[in-house]
Amino acid sequence: MKVVGQTKGGTSTRKRDLTLNPLITEVTTGATDALLGLETIACAIMLWGSLSTDRYKIRLWLGAFGLLVVASALGALTHGFDISEGLRHRLWQPLFLSLGLMLGLIAVAAMYDRWGPPVARRALPLAIIAGLGFYGITLAAEGVFLVFVAYESVAIAFALVVYSQLAARHHPGAVFVAAGVSVTLCAAIAQQTDWTVTLIWPLDHNGIFHLIQMPGLLLITLGVRRSFGTPAHQEKRGVG
Repeated sequence: MKVVGQTKGGTSTRKRDLTLNPLITEVTTGATDALLGLETIACAIMLWGSLSTDRYKIRLWLGAFGLLVVASALGALTHGFDISEGLRHRLWQPLFLSLGLMLGLIAVAAMYDRWGPPVARRALPLAIIAGLGFYGITLAAEGVFLVFVAYESVAIAFALVVYSQLAARHHPGAVFVAAGVSVTLCAAIAQQTDWTVTLIWPLDHNGIFHLIQMPGLLLITLGVRRSFGTPAHQEKRGVG
């Protein structure tokens, strides 16, 4: 990228190159973040075909997936490229906001499946407020990532309990969603370690987190798709 500016002697040209992060594990973290974002787009496309089945429920999941795409794109940039600390800090802000709102939408989607649309509709504003509140805490707290870990743990644990209960009641697709949430929980645990692994290129705990999360996301998507168009789902919506 070239930036042209004026000097006293005329026009000068400065060249600013966006280069990769010098740390190879940061580059691979950015690459796996980008892969997760691409997978999320593919999963959203898979769910898009169910939009006419239940617009409210599918919009919750599409909203969550859209926010994950934003977070993945920002993560790929902040990890993968050699940018200034100031810019990196500014990019972390929308990233954490996206993740906080995403987790809130997933919790509301779980409420929808467990207690029905009325409860989910009442809970949505509270979930948005909680996501914004989490973001506000990250701005004030010094241990920003620890705040996110605590918030993420509560949201994932809630979704896991709800979908495990639904799976025990043979709710369509709940087994897949519960399995996907379980894999996501395992990914979150791995992210808190100091693990490293070499799969052609070296990966640190963040790269490992992304790779584990990818099959979890696919399982969740398959489970959500299976929950549509069934007699049980129609009965919950009051159809038929």
